[in-house]
Amino acid sequence: MPKVLVSDKLSKTAVQIFKDNGVEVDYLPDLGKDKDKFLEAIGQYDGLAIRSASKVTEKIIAAATNLKVIGRAGIGVDNVDIPAATKKGIIVMNTPFGNSITTAEHAIAMMMALARQLPEADASTKASKWEKNRFMGVEVTNKVLGLIGAGNIGSIVADRAQGLKMKVVAFDPFLTAERAQAIGVEKVELDELFKRADFITLHTPLIEATRNIINADAIAKMKDGVRIINCARGGLIDEKALYEALKSGKVAGAALDVFEVEPAESNPLFELANVICTPHLGASTTEAQENVALQVAEQISAYLMTGEITNALNFPSITAEEAPRLTPWVKLAESLGSFAGQLTENPITGIKIEYEGNVALLNTKPMTAAALNGVLKPQMGDINMVSAPQIAKDRGINVEVATRDQQGAYEGYIRLTITTEKQTRALAGTVFASGKPRIIQVKDINMEAELTPSMLYVTNEDKPGHIGRLGTLLGNLGVNIANFNLGRADVGGDAIALLSIDGSVNEAQLKEIAALPGVKQAKALAF
Repeated sequence: MPKVLVSDKLSKTAVQIFKDNGVEVDYLPDLGKDKDKFLEAIGQYDGLAIRSASKVTEKIIAAATNLKVIGRAGIGVDNVDIPAATKKGIIVMNTPFGNSITTAEHAIAMMMALARQLPEADASTKASKWEKNRFMGVEVTNKVLGLIGAGNIGSIVADRAQGLKMKVVAFDPFLTAERAQAIGVEKVELDELFKRADFITLHTPLIEATRNIINADAIAKMKDGVRIINCARGGLIDEKALYEALKSGKVAGAALDVFEVEPAESNPLFELANVICTPHLGASTTEAQENVALQVAEQISAYLMTGEITNALNFPSITAEEAPRLTPWVKLAESLGSFAGQLTENPITGIKIEYEGNVALLNTKPMTAAALNGVLKPQMGDINMVSAPQIAKDRGINVEVATRDQQGAYEGYIRLTITTEKQTRALAGTVFASGKPRIIQVKDINMEAELTPSMLYVTNEDKPGHIGRLGTLLGNLGVNIANFNLGRADVGGDAIALLSIDGSVNEAQLKEIAALPGVKQAKALAF
């Protein structure tokens, strides 16, 4: 009988689920707070169920000699060393959709409290003051709500705001026109949102593209008296810039559930009367906490008893029998997706994945999930192979999968086609006997290249001298070329160079490469 440790507070119903599924369980909800006792105990367990209090460090994982699965009741796994768990073959699961409604409702509550200055009015009244004229609020009816991020939580916020008779405009790189229409929002560019919104709420992951997405420049583009709500991630807002804007009155108020540094025990924003702060309560309702607890208990039990993998962050849904044959193809699918995702800057409307030859006879579902994960991850960050298909569906991206017998020269290959509102881009790859994934076609141009951790992708006009100029420039920039792969459509037409490089290139270096005669695009890729 497998044995599970619950080291954080979980509901009695969740604990009973383990028992009902034939899993022995030790419920020790304060163990995760005692590092020494946690380290001493972890070696006897097959599964670990946690919330956010337990810190599953590399040291803990090293001591977890029998551990097979870690389940987080919630979405965030910052308290788990996922690379260390992956190296040791431990599955890490979360429950990504258990608290969406709760977080969305908290954002709406914060917006309403901000509009009517409720916390400050409450404190004033309880202090035996009656300052009715001091707390003049604003209505939300007929106001414009700017939504930064229109995924699962963002779309729920949009629905609730429309019920309040607000006009909702949304910015999201993956929001298609069709999806925007379906959820009743107007799709706009970010600057347009800043210009029009009376209230702005953020619902996007924290990745490099979104870090400080609201900064001094962004605030300068906003309406005077705008109100800002953030129940997503700390770091999306430049807090110093927000502080200055709140003091000057440019921003009438802010409601913050998340901060750059948490726990936020001291923060200059706390000094301001026009700021409402809560201690990361987005997922803190009885219903949400119960939902994620029950989900994680079911997921861990299913994995330990039957081998079923659900909502895994570090492994696709593959059976033990399938793994040896599928793993290299899954890696190829994710790499193809990542290649396309890193090159795609416009909203995606469709993704087509074709499997030909021997790969078409395998279980294509984990490969498809891996490809979608690769495509979406560069823009969305915190997703996994299980959640990626659902996220693609939620965003109205049409996913088409096709299989067919061998027709070309390769025994098996995968072809991925990305359709955006402006263009269609296709690439293909295969797995050789070595087990390493290889690119065999990009934009209908045949070429063969091994995917390496750091690469440079350059499209150019096929004219004499380009290779020499590119090589010379890279040499001058101190960039060492490990491998140089070329392909072209027709003589004098478009050509592609795909280079494996040591280290990486920065934005300034990319601009110099893009400025070379005949170069149409230069992009750094990481795998």
